[in-house]
Amino acid sequence: MKHPILTSQTPPLATPHHLSSALTATSSLTPLKPTHLNNRFLRELSRSKDPGKALYVFDEMLSRGIGVDRFSFPLVLKAAGRVKGLVEGELIHGLAVKMGFGDDPFVETGLVGMYSSCGEIDGARMVFDRMLERDIVTWSFMIDGYCRNRLFDDVLLLLEDMKGCKIEPDEKLFSTILSACGRAANLEFGKSIHEIITDSKVIIDYRLQSALVTMYAGCGSMDLAEDMFDKLNPKNVVACTAMVSGYSKQGQVEPARAIFNHIPKKDLICWSAMISGYAESDVPQEAIKLFGEMQDSGIYPDHVTMLSVISAGANVGALDQARGIHKFVKKNRFGEVLPINNALIDMYAKCGSLEDAREVFLHMRRKNVITWTTMISALAMHGDAINALKIFQQMKSENVEPNGVTFVGVLYACSHAGLVEEGRNVFASMVDDYRITPKHEHYGCMVDLYGRANLLEEALRLIESMPFAPNVVIWGSLLSACKIHGEYELGEYAAKQLLKLDPDHDGAHVLLSNIYAKEKQWDNVGEVRQLMKHKGISKERGTSRIELNNQVHEFLTADKYHKHSDEIYAKLNEVVTDVKLIGYTPLTFNVLTNLNEEEKKEAVLWHSEKLALSYGLLSGKTGTRIHIIKNLRICEDCHTFMKLVSDVYKTEIVVRDRTRFHHYKNGTCSCNDYW
Repeated sequence: MKHPILTSQTPPLATPHHLSSALTATSSLTPLKPTHLNNRFLRELSRSKDPGKALYVFDEMLSRGIGVDRFSFPLVLKAAGRVKGLVEGELIHGLAVKMGFGDDPFVETGLVGMYSSCGEIDGARMVFDRMLERDIVTWSFMIDGYCRNRLFDDVLLLLEDMKGCKIEPDEKLFSTILSACGRAANLEFGKSIHEIITDSKVIIDYRLQSALVTMYAGCGSMDLAEDMFDKLNPKNVVACTAMVSGYSKQGQVEPARAIFNHIPKKDLICWSAMISGYAESDVPQEAIKLFGEMQDSGIYPDHVTMLSVISAGANVGALDQARGIHKFVKKNRFGEVLPINNALIDMYAKCGSLEDAREVFLHMRRKNVITWTTMISALAMHGDAINALKIFQQMKSENVEPNGVTFVGVLYACSHAGLVEEGRNVFASMVDDYRITPKHEHYGCMVDLYGRANLLEEALRLIESMPFAPNVVIWGSLLSACKIHGEYELGEYAAKQLLKLDPDHDGAHVLLSNIYAKEKQWDNVGEVRQLMKHKGISKERGTSRIELNNQVHEFLTADKYHKHSDEIYAKLNEVVTDVKLIGYTPLTFNVLTNLNEEEKKEAVLWHSEKLALSYGLLSGKTGTRIHIIKNLRICEDCHTFMKLVSDVYKTEIVVRDRTRFHHYKNGTCSCNDYW
């Protein structure tokens, strides 16, 4: 049976206009005694999934002359806090004062909670300081407000004030504080709270142990988290999920999976944490596999889970899998969720299909700055700088203001297409027109732009003019440009600057070694490699992945582990023979080791992307598109090889390397040999 005040067309939230009218109407009224049923009904609504209805009912009560008392106000203030209805909360505050409840401790406590929940921490503190009576609930609301706003120094001061008022924090309050520490990843403060708990009379019970596990795991301190977790008996799903998430964020998916496997009743949050861990790891394929297992277990995903699955699809880079994920999104009606559509654009772009990315973009009913930025970055990644700039102009014409990330995408597009003047203009517009202060990423793009265009002196001048110290990425961009253009002296300088910032940077050691090798300074090459061996630094091995028949196959350089290895190498020899007929000669000048010429040719021909390509040609049909994902920058020889194969075999080849996509078709590449 419906409550008499609540109509079938109940709005989700009372408007400020309604409450303002009610406030005016009751400004001269004396409080009427409400029925017990009315306050009980308000309480149920304030706790429900739609707390805004409590505000509407409260408004109706006032309009119809149904009485409210001091117990009514905390209920509607709680509802206002839950819906972040600061305007409504302020009107209720005014109404409470006019009706004589402004100094009531129940109402004041509700006001502290409402203001804290709405992020109006100064308003909460103003009410708090004026209160004559404060119980543990009031202190908890105030401390929770500071935690929500990450004002942890104020939390410590309040805890000291509590001692002065002879009110002891309880387990629930400490759990709230520890939870906030974990969310903010504030380890130092978390340790301080742990010390306060230890020094106080509070017993570290099961709930508090779980909170400590969650806090340490959230802060990435897995040794301390593990210590607390081992003492926890039984292991609850919340603490287990925190450990899974903590290990995953550290890139330790194996211990995360070990804990995950031992959770008897896994909830959605737990599944999502493990899927997210795999999605951001070196084995994103496991995330998609686990997603299937989650569905088999009867757990339905939410949009947070789907974002992780889409991210995994992007990192795997397999187009068929990406389309399968998109099909699931459509079937299960996630397609109207803006962040999911944004993620789909990114996924398709990283899987090599600009067409699919554009399709998602064009059919979106609603777009935000992230949508436009993602599309610009997708085009930039694929070397389509002209269309990236067009989308940028369209974005501005539709009055969507670009942010710092947008400009990174546009500058990246310019740098990978050699559009120096356009890049200069974009950088100037960012500073002059949009008042965005350039960060390391923006300067990095400009250094990359100048470096690729062989304007190395200009790149160095820009680095020297920066208002802050250059980071590893900026020196790395200059170093890579020096290697490409043969500027060995400047390259050596850039490498040494980079190694000052990161002495164990594998890429800097390798590039420095390559610079010495190109100059045939073998003694210096030996010194660098000996230093790498001494420090335990190893060069990242080249790997390439290819998807065939819904399976992802991975190859290493000179890989002999694949079950079809003999056929793959036979196919590679056949392909090499065919492309030699139209002028292919292995480019061995990039093999920077002291090998003879035949050994160098062998080293070049067995690169992982050539093996992946040969397997694709072996398994597919002429005229199909072959997608390859490579973890390093594609070398000049493989780049030339792919172009020639695309022409001879009339096959489109898409290679995603560390920095961009290359679309090879009819003997040409989308990058115009500028990468």
